[in-house]
Amino acid sequence: MSVSEDRTVQPSPTTAAPASGIADPAPLGLAAFALTTFLLSAKNADWMSHATGSAWLGFAFAYGGLGQLLAGMWEFRNRNVFGATAFATYGGFWIGLGLWVQLVVNPAVAAARPATLAATVSGLNHDLGWILLAFAIFNTYMLILSAQVNLAVFAVFLTLELTEIILCIGNFNAGAALIPTTTIKIGGYVGLITALVAWYTSAAGVSNGIAGGKLRFPVGRPLLS
Repeated sequence: MSVSEDRTVQPSPTTAAPASGIADPAPLGLAAFALTTFLLSAKNADWMSHATGSAWLGFAFAYGGLGQLLAGMWEFRNRNVFGATAFATYGGFWIGLGLWVQLVVNPAVAAARPATLAATVSGLNHDLGWILLAFAIFNTYMLILSAQVNLAVFAVFLTLELTEIILCIGNFNAGAALIPTTTIKIGGYVGLITALVAWYTSAAGVSNGIAGGKLRFPVGRPLLS
């Protein structure tokens, strides 16, 4: 299963079609996206009351970031423009988000004084709102184009779009709140749904990539074909 529509290339009558030599990288990219999204969404949903809330951070670099970036580069090798753009962009999203926390959020909070803490936190919440708005814009045209891939991939981008929009609104309206507001919690729950949909789509890709396997998870037809 690829995140791009199937393409059939007719071989020449005198030559065999060359094999790409690369397995479908989409299941890896989707799994990396799903796990990191799950961890951050659990924090946003306020499920991590007995944890640090930073469990997602290392995986933003190592799995959601690097894993998706590698999947994107392999999709370029497979001439899958949609998959390459999606995975490389969201790999960059997770790496960028992790760097923003390490280089901006943590130093700003550490340097804040009681008199300036509220303004610092409000500014950071607005920063995140702008980041989410930017990626929601990107995700909008990817959502439209994903309607040509299959229903499972479309569902990933649809739930992700809702997650980004809700969290964008939540962070712009959060003010100086240090804990998730009601809107951010709602965004966290939608993010958890996004992670589950991405995990299913990844599992479908793995099932379809097992040679001789009898278990196949359906992904549905493209909405536009």
